Parts: sequence; C-alpha cells; structure tokens
Amino acid sequence: MKRLHKNRTISGSDKKRGLGQIAATVCLTLLCAGALAQAPALEAYGADPSQTSVSGLSSGAYMAVQLQVAYSKDIIGAGVIAGGPYYCAANNMAYASICMGQVPFFPPNPAIMAGFAKDFSRARKIDPLSHLADDRVYVFSGTQDTIQRQPAVDATVSFLQQVGVKPQNLKYVNNFPAGHAVIAPGQGNDCAANESPYISHCEVGDKGQERPYDQAGALLQHIYGPLNAPAGTPSGQIVAFDQRVYAASSTSMADTGYLYVPRSCTEAGSGCKVHVALHGCVQSAESVGDRFYTETGYNRWADSNRLLVLYPQVNPSASRPYNPNGCWDWWGYSGSNYAYKSAPQMKAIMQMVDRLTQTGQVMTPKPDAQPGRTKF
Repeated sequence: MKRLHKNRTISGSDKKRGLGQIAATVCLTLLCAGALAQAPALEAYGADPSQTSVSGLSSGAYMAVQLQVAYSKDIIGAGVIAGGPYYCAANNMAYASICMGQVPFFPPNPAIMAGFAKDFSRARKIDPLSHLADDRVYVFSGTQDTIQRQPAVDATVSFLQQVGVKPQNLKYVNNFPAGHAVIAPGQGNDCAANESPYISHCEVGDKGQERPYDQAGALLQHIYGPLNAPAGTPSGQIVAFDQRVYAASSTSMADTGYLYVPRSCTEAGSGCKVHVALHGCVQSAESVGDRFYTETGYNRWADSNRLLVLYPQVNPSASRPYNPNGCWDWWGYSGSNYAYKSAPQMKAIMQMVDRLTQTGQVMTPKPDAQPGRTKF
C-alpha cells in the first residue's frame, strides 16, 4: 500500500474503498487458508501390511529407530541416516548434545539404551525385541557430518546389535565424505554440506569410475532385496492428505501430510509395499517446500517397484509443544511416552499405514494431472 502524505485529506469514498479492499483481502486470505487446511482424507490402497518399512534423516532417523524398535512386529526394516540410538535422550532434552555426539570423548552408551528397550519390552510398552532378529536395517553416517557426529551413530549400530538385529541384516555405511543430508543423485548441495535443505549429491567409486550415490535405492534394496531399476521420471502422483484426523496440533504434527502413489498402486487391493520417509529438523514442507518429498529419490524407486511412499509432516512450534525446528520427537516434547507404542506421533504414523493397507475405493489420478505434482 502507498503511504499517504501527512497533509492529505482522506475522503469518505477513499475510506470506504480502503476498507473494502482490506475486507476483500482478509476474506480471500481466510478462504485460501481454509482451503489449504482442508486436505482430503487419506485413501485406502489395499497395501500389503507385511511389507512396511521406514527411514529418515536426523530427527527423522531417531523416529525411524523408535518405530522400528517399538513396532518391530509390523515394520520389517529401517533406514537410519544420521540418527542416534533408541531412547537416547531418556525424556530429557539436556542429553541431546550427548546423543548427537557433540560432547567430546563422551558418546551415548548403547548398553544403557538397550537396557531401557528390554525393560519396555518386558512391560509391553513396545513389541517383543525378538521380532528385531529378522528385520533389516541400513545405517549411514557421513565423515563430514558436524551435526550428528559419527561416534553417536556408531552407538546406534551397537544398540541395534545388542537388541538382537542379526549382523547379516545390519548394514553400516560410514566412509563417505558426506555432511548432514539425504544423498540423492544430482540434487541439493555438494556432498560435504551441513546446511538446508539437507539434501546433497555425492560421488562414490574409484577415481575415473565415480558414480552418483543413490541413498534411497541403497536403503530400500537393503530392506527389500533386489529391486527393479528406478524410473527415470516418476509418473505417479503426490497426494496431500489430512493429518489432523490422526494427530492433534498439540503433537506438533502438521495439518497436511503427503503420499506418493505410483500408477501401479491405484487399483483396489493393489498389494503394494509401504515405505514411511521421515524428514529431518527444518525440513518439513513448511520449511523447504516440496523438496523432501520430490528430490530425495524415493519416488523414482517407488514407481518401478509398487511402493507407496508416505511422507508425514511435523511443523515448527514456538509454544506448546516447544519444537522451534520442526523436529520429530525423540526427547519427549509430545509426552513422556514418546518412545512407546502409545506415543502420539508414532501411533499417528502407524494409523496412516493401517489406512493404506485397508481395501476400498482408491483415488485414481486424473488423466490431465501432471506426474509428480501435489494433488488436493
């Protein structure tokens, strides 16, 4: 709006016109906000309930570990990109720096975390740890990661071994000069970066034979075994859905989540697999737009391998709960039960997965819809 000169007289018609413009702007803003808040309900796709896996970066990696441990009966494998051990913060934010390897010569103690997990399992707060024996877990830590340092990720690997993950089912990649990021071919920052959007590209292999490292493919194939080559360009659809049905705003979860749906998964009773991909701190759609759910590489693999990819969202919150960076809860801001099956965020995610495995009418992409674009 233009600034009025101090000595200008404002007529009655000017006042009416100005008030009318303000009212129209407020009305339009409210309508737009209402439309964005009213994403449709998550559809049922008849997915295979025995083929659910999870992965995440940073706080999403902590949550991936929590889901794998707490729901080991239902989740067959996990990808942990720069994440610490289960229940590392022990419901106390003061321990976060230790869990992230930021305290020199004082890394997390995986034996203590394993003890907690065993206690929780005996108390039936999480699934029996015996289910972890056959689960497959991929763990990654870049040598240039200054946010979640390698000694803390080493502790994650040791924890997983101590709670029963078989050595042949556990893959630890810790020799790439990568920073704190999901590694995706041709996307984001240079390999060693530790900055937003926390998506980077890295080359691997001997000199003269370098190739892009495809982390989504690496972790999905470790979990599921050999897969078809990824699609060159995803041809499915990204569908926005209402998360508020599953989680109250007090959990810090956003109003809207996202789901990638390959064309092969649009038929009722499709039997597709489900992978839950969890963003890190300051990496939700509110912080980086669509970059996490379009640039991390999962959708290309999903397209050719009958895989639904669920992208739940957590937003920053400056009040209750106090979660200014939009992190998944791995220290207790959503409640002291944050690492149990009863945890509000984990329950919400698993209810979303359950919905995807139900049968019923599914949403078929419109013929004129552009592949890979978000659809409300």
